[in-house]
Amino acid sequence: MDNQTMPTASTSYYAQVQFLQRQAASLLLYQSVLQSEVGIAFIDLLQAIRYTDADAKGCLQAYGNYFHALAAKNQNWEDYLITQILISENPFSRLAQQREFEDLPRALIAAVQHDLQVLQSLYECSSAVLSEWVQTVAHLPVSPVVWYQEQGGTGIGTGLMKQHPEMTNIASWQHSENWADAVEELAVYYRQFGTGLFAEYRALRWQAGQFIGIRYPDPVKLNALVGYESQRDALLKNTEFLLSGEAALHVLLYGSRGSGKSSLVKALLNEYDNCNLRLLEVAKSDLQDLPKIVEHLRGVPQKFIIFVDDLSFEEDDDAFKALKVVLEGNLTARPQNVVVYATSNRRHLIREFFADRPTPKDNTEIHAWDTMQEKLSFSDRFGLTLTFEAADQKTYLQIVRHLAAQTGINLSQEDLEYQALQWATRHNGRSGRTARQFIDFLKAELAFFAKNKNTSAT
Repeated sequence: MDNQTMPTASTSYYAQVQFLQRQAASLLLYQSVLQSEVGIAFIDLLQAIRYTDADAKGCLQAYGNYFHALAAKNQNWEDYLITQILISENPFSRLAQQREFEDLPRALIAAVQHDLQVLQSLYECSSAVLSEWVQTVAHLPVSPVVWYQEQGGTGIGTGLMKQHPEMTNIASWQHSENWADAVEELAVYYRQFGTGLFAEYRALRWQAGQFIGIRYPDPVKLNALVGYESQRDALLKNTEFLLSGEAALHVLLYGSRGSGKSSLVKALLNEYDNCNLRLLEVAKSDLQDLPKIVEHLRGVPQKFIIFVDDLSFEEDDDAFKALKVVLEGNLTARPQNVVVYATSNRRHLIREFFADRPTPKDNTEIHAWDTMQEKLSFSDRFGLTLTFEAADQKTYLQIVRHLAAQTGINLSQEDLEYQALQWATRHNGRSGRTARQFIDFLKAELAFFAKNKNTSAT
């Protein structure tokens, strides 16, 4: 363990740079902090300015890469470093989610204390300091432009802290004299908020065998969805069971296209914004990975809705078998923090043909009726089934009026309803989706005419 202290300001800059390089190389658990684009650019810059006779062109290029990486993240170096510590996945952060601090191995805690001291020394090497060092090495008349983002940008101020306002206190150790004293606070944070992508993103998808964060999830809100109040209330209640740690049910939402099934599930993420809820999208083509996905989610502090949109199966589909295992369970206990919410336009999720139905002359399978019943009853394996019937004219117009009021469209009810019915006739029929498309078009049309009218007047 390197217990050296940071060289003083009077020490030559290259001694300070070499000290920082040794510190960075000595990290035991938090190596990932320096393995992203910003961290790599920082290390490369230290290497470029390490010696007094360093190549000036190479130093300037390295500084440019470092500046570019911070600007692309729209974060200060200090914000970047704190954020990476908070989302770091390592043996300590993973174990801290599952055990009390007193039960963590002493060697692990000592390693974290060492790493926090190292990271504190890197934290204190600000972009302004690096700019001055580059000026010295490259013999510039003035120091290069320093990247600096005011607090309240998209760094820790509005990124992780927007999701978790209580992080303001948790991350206060960044201003303490000795970060090593903050190990227990860090463990508490990991236990409450988790690590990695699950701490960084509210919405994710499973793609090519890995989790991918969704930076801009659908902003749809529950108050934009009307016409299916009983289904909405049932889904909300089940989701609150999940969030409270009770046994929640897997849910199948089936019915007419455009009725808002998918929007209702996506709106849950915005309804329970600060409740540690995560929405994980899994495509039908990736359902064979579902048992593996569920095991990844076991034991983390977040609550997960696995969202499968437009679900249906072909005969002997491997995805069918994988989903069946998750819904019905096996010898492995089901994690309490995971449920599956699936949408479908089909009540019976496996396609059935008349040829599948056994006849007295059918000699292919003795218990063919049993096989067919297994297919037809698959949807029953969801604990809760919510039915979305096609919107009648009354429901359709109710949705139109509601959306028009939210959007601020100023038309008489008679005119609004007449245009809405004409739109439904010429387009996709009556549905919540059609209503939304009509309102979006009407809003754009009214804004366009208003803009052109004002332009003509001037």
